Amino acid sequence: MSFNKKKILVTGAAGFLGSHLSEQLSSLGHEVIGIDSMIGGYEDNVPKNIKFHKMDCCDLKKVQEIMKKIDVVYHCAATAHEGLSVFSPFEITKNNYLASVSIFSAAVNAKVKRIIFCSSMARYGDQVSPFNEDMKPKPVDPYAISKVASEEVLKNLCELNKIEWVIAVPHNIIGPRKKYDDPFRNVVSIMINRMMQGKAPIIYGDGEQTRCFSYIDDCLSCLIPMLDQKNLDKQVINIGPDEEFVTINKVAEICSNITGVNLNPIYKKDRPKEVKHATCSADKARKLLSYKTTVDLVNGIKKTHEYIKKRGVKPFDYHIELEINNELTPEAWKKKEI
Repeated sequence: MSFNKKKILVTGAAGFLGSHLSEQLSSLGHEVIGIDSMIGGYEDNVPKNIKFHKMDCCDLKKVQEIMKKIDVVYHCAATAHEGLSVFSPFEITKNNYLASVSIFSAAVNAKVKRIIFCSSMARYGDQVSPFNEDMKPKPVDPYAISKVASEEVLKNLCELNKIEWVIAVPHNIIGPRKKYDDPFRNVVSIMINRMMQGKAPIIYGDGEQTRCFSYIDDCLSCLIPMLDQKNLDKQVINIGPDEEFVTINKVAEICSNITGVNLNPIYKKDRPKEVKHATCSADKARKLLSYKTTVDLVNGIKKTHEYIKKRGVKPFDYHIELEINNELTPEAWKKKEI
C-alpha cells in the first residue's frame, strides 16, 4: 500500500502531548504544522522537523491563515487545569472553549477531512467509575464544562459540513516533556519536583482519590491511527490503562521510592469540586485500536523522574492568576506554598 502523506495541524505543539504527537507524525513522513501560545509549553519541546508558529488559538484570523490546505487537525492545546478552573473560570474557559471553537471554525472553513479533538476524562464528572464512553457527560467544574461544550460544537459543525470527527479521551498522561513547574496540575510532576528540592509532597484531602495514569507512548499508540482509520469517524474513545487504578497516597509512595526522598506528605483540605474516583474503561480502545499498556505506572514515573533530573528542578511558576480568591481557594495556592 502506498504512503498517503498528509498535511497535519497540531495545536499545543510545544506542550507535552502535542510535541510528542508532532514528532511522531513527522517521523512517519507527514508534513506537520504546529502552533502553541507557550502558556503551558517549553520551547525545547518543539520538534525540530516541524513548521512551528507561536500564536494563540483564539486568534481566528491567524488560525484561518495557518489552516489553508490542512488535511487533518489534532487539537491538543488546552489549559488543562481542572481544579484551578473553579477559581480562574474566565481564563480556563477562554483557553479551552473559545480556542476550540476558533480551531473548529477555521478547520471547517478550510474543508479539512478530519478533526481529532483531545478531550478529558473530566467530561464524566463524579459518576460511578470506571467510566465508559456510553455514559452521558456530567461535568462538575468549569474546565470539564468547557471540554464538553467544545465536543458539542465540534459535532455540530462537523455533522453539518460532513467532516469526520474523533474525540479522544486520554487521562493523566505522564512522561518526559511534561511541565513540572506548574503548581496547579500534573500531580506526579509536582511531587517529583518538590521531592527533589527536599520538600514533602502536598496532598489534598485524604489522598484516597483513585486515578489511572497513562504513559505517553501508550497514548500515542491510539492517537496516531486516529489520523485516517476509517472506523473511527464519530467515535469517542477513552485512552489509558484500566488494570492499574491507584490512590494519590500510593502515587506519593512510588515517587518517594524512586526519588529516594522519604518525607511524610503534607495533607491539605479537599479542593472544591474534585472528583473522588476518576478511572476509565479501555474496552473500546482495545477493540478499535488494539490498545494495551506497555509501560506501567512505576516505570512511567521513573522515566518522568529521569527527565526532571536531567533538566534540573525548577521553582514553581504561578503563571495563571487567581480570579476568585476567597475562603474556598486552596491555601497552598493563595500563599504560593507549593
